[in-house]
Amino acid sequence: MPGTTASLTLTGIGLNYGFVKALDGVDFTVRAGEIVAVLGDNGAGKSTLLKVMSGAHRPSEGTIEVDGQLVDLRSPRDASDAGIQMVYQDLALIDAADVATNLTLGREPVRKGPLGWLGILDKKAMRREAASELEALGVTTAPVSRPVEMLSGGQRQVVALARSAVRAHASGKGVLLLDEPTAALGYAQTRQVEDLIKRMATRKIAVVVVTHNLPLCFEVADRIVVLNRGRKVADIATNETDNDSVVGWITGSKAPQEGIIRASV
Repeated sequence: MPGTTASLTLTGIGLNYGFVKALDGVDFTVRAGEIVAVLGDNGAGKSTLLKVMSGAHRPSEGTIEVDGQLVDLRSPRDASDAGIQMVYQDLALIDAADVATNLTLGREPVRKGPLGWLGILDKKAMRREAASELEALGVTTAPVSRPVEMLSGGQRQVVALARSAVRAHASGKGVLLLDEPTAALGYAQTRQVEDLIKRMATRKIAVVVVTHNLPLCFEVADRIVVLNRGRKVADIATNETDNDSVVGWITGSKAPQEGIIRASV
């Protein structure tokens, strides 16, 4: 079950591109162990909101808190240091490297003694660590020695998710941002990714999923947030709404939830 403490809180977030207001007074919260789906039509502001959370864009107005502490995310590195991990649609994997190398990227163990002084990596330790991390996540995928370029789309997505989940969990804070995690995946691969998202939440990682996939939302999300033209028009527990209502908020045919939209300043 989701915790009571907010892992990530955005208050009054606005973002302007010249005279265009991409985000307008958006409030957003995700708690430890909670999965929140962010929905909206093209141009609704969902990817922009995700970029604000990940430090890729600085908001024109509003505040961001991680575990109740105000933060100024000037870059993705700042977000990562704060415990926020982003999985992009292109996954950012090294195709020619094996699964173990991709999972331990940026924190690779080196050999002991003089070889370590020369920066020689300890491949056996990397594979042991990667296998242990995948086992802890309950992930059954290809051998950790297999190159990523030989994996299926679903396996590649699982590796990318697992890498970010490990980093988020290791930070002790743990916020995971997913951008269209099941895009271009088949049914079986999508189910594998859904199961992994649920397992990450059980480890008290806060998960934010931006997607067009309504079945995915109703399968994994605890709460659904809908954006329309840069404004939040709905923020509701998944078990308190239905497909028709969500589609109505996305298209604008259904009135926003009462009191959900901030007055423009």
